[in-house]
Amino acid sequence: MAKVTTDHIQQAPRLTSLSPGAGCACKLPLAKLEALFATMDGVPAMGPASGDLLIGVAEGDDAAVLRLDSERALVLTTDFFTPIVDDPFDWGRVAAANALSDVYAMGGRPLFAVNIAAWPGEGLDIALLGQVMRGGAQVAAQAGCFLAGGHTIDDPVPKYGLAVVGLADPDALMTIDRAAPGDQLILTKALGTGVVATALKRDGASGDQVAAAVGSMTLLNAGASQAALAAGVRAATDVTGFGLLGHLHRMLAASGAAARLTAAAVPLLPGAAELAAAGYVSGGTKANTERMRAVVTLDDAIPAEVAVLLHDAQTSGGLLLAVPPDQASALASVLRVQGLPAALIGEVVPGESGRIEVSQGPF
Repeated sequence: MAKVTTDHIQQAPRLTSLSPGAGCACKLPLAKLEALFATMDGVPAMGPASGDLLIGVAEGDDAAVLRLDSERALVLTTDFFTPIVDDPFDWGRVAAANALSDVYAMGGRPLFAVNIAAWPGEGLDIALLGQVMRGGAQVAAQAGCFLAGGHTIDDPVPKYGLAVVGLADPDALMTIDRAAPGDQLILTKALGTGVVATALKRDGASGDQVAAAVGSMTLLNAGASQAALAAGVRAATDVTGFGLLGHLHRMLAASGAAARLTAAAVPLLPGAAELAAAGYVSGGTKANTERMRAVVTLDDAIPAEVAVLLHDAQTSGGLLLAVPPDQASALASVLRVQGLPAALIGEVVPGESGRIEVSQGPF
């Protein structure tokens, strides 16, 4: 990992040591999230979308969507988390890319965003937060997204992210509930950011492994989203804290379908399998594994470390696309031309809603 050369930053504590988590930007566990929504049953504002609100909380998608007119819809999302890496500039870049990803997952383009930050009033140099925000601003500018102010609170645990507003065509949204049997599943980024981040926190990751993970996490999903829209994709999600299998399960459950995956086809970050085998597994990944036991069947031939990575809690992961079969190979080629490790990893099939069968090799 590149060294930070500013003296006052060198003397600061490692940012990842200030995170109470296990080294990944994990979402609230899916089971707890479902329990939370159950407590909100009957609250009008938390009900199913209707009228011009095309996607709200009840749909469980990547972002909320409000139709403005027949050609325009606003996409709204927010995401923030504790330090995922030690370099403050890289943390800002990762957090911004992660927040913008939800807009891309819906088929939108970001318009503008505001910062969300929590920072200790004492004990941690405010100049570090400036570096974090510079990183976020760089990625927002790369996305063509205006960054306009924000809000910061005093908090003993530092946190950073963005609230983002985007624009989309209401007739060309990509949502989690439109996967259909026959669709081919494409993953646009490699898995493994969770184990790398966990290893970094425990001093077990090499510089090359961290650099590869940071490169993946700061790569915008803009090109992948545009290519998917051009190919007629209408079912998509981004792969983040629930892991590949968790996010696929949510897509399938919303769509009333099942899926078959080929583990050997899933792209992995350099060194991720070795780190998983060495035991660098986050609490979020362990929770994902337990949650998915009831709906996922894993082939005994799948190496244990690969099984871990299929559940690995990702930060700023790739898009998971359910692609019409006549477009899948061409889209995968377009994505690889963009420099993405995109791969055809399986297909949507008829079956029990949300069920996933994973083979080591092709079915």
